[in-house]
Amino acid sequence: MKHSPALAALIESLRALPGVGPKSAQRMAFHLLQSNRQAARTLSRALDAALEFVGTCQRCRMLTEGPLCVICANPQRDASLVCVVESPADVVAIEQSGGYRGHYFVLMGHLSPLDGIGPEQLGAREFEALLDGDRVREVILATNPTVEGEATAHFLSELVRGRGVAASRIAHGVPVGGELEYVDGGTLAHAMAGRHSLS
Repeated sequence: MKHSPALAALIESLRALPGVGPKSAQRMAFHLLQSNRQAARTLSRALDAALEFVGTCQRCRMLTEGPLCVICANPQRDASLVCVVESPADVVAIEQSGGYRGHYFVLMGHLSPLDGIGPEQLGAREFEALLDGDRVREVILATNPTVEGEATAHFLSELVRGRGVAASRIAHGVPVGGELEYVDGGTLAHAMAGRHSLS
């Protein structure tokens, strides 16, 4: 069935969201227009406000409304420790764990030459300026354990080590509470390769 131009444009716009296909986008559009127009207007205003006022932190590139995000502006955080992640969602995940008290650097992606994403798009210059600032003592590379994430971590580790700063990579392996028989082979291989001594 062919939709009216405005409805078709709304459905196509909703498809820009991750994991939303044509059927899900159509269902969302119908819900907003059929039974919850007030929520649709609220969503529209919130999206407009976010686009207008939310930018990136001058230091770490996290999403924020001010020049510095709440983490970079917090004097209680350890500025000598920087965790490099691919997205703002990764910052949220690490913060929810409650075990990290350093700063971050958000790449907003990973190296992907086929998609036109190189060092410049990931903020390589800003990252190098951060390293050259003489405060960073260790960089934790927390990119995803994908081919692109590993390539990105390798590239960044070269920049870090070239400046005499310690570089570490987050561990990958068996999840806490997991059972070996249900863990995939790739994860087990990483866990075996990254094993450490108990002595």
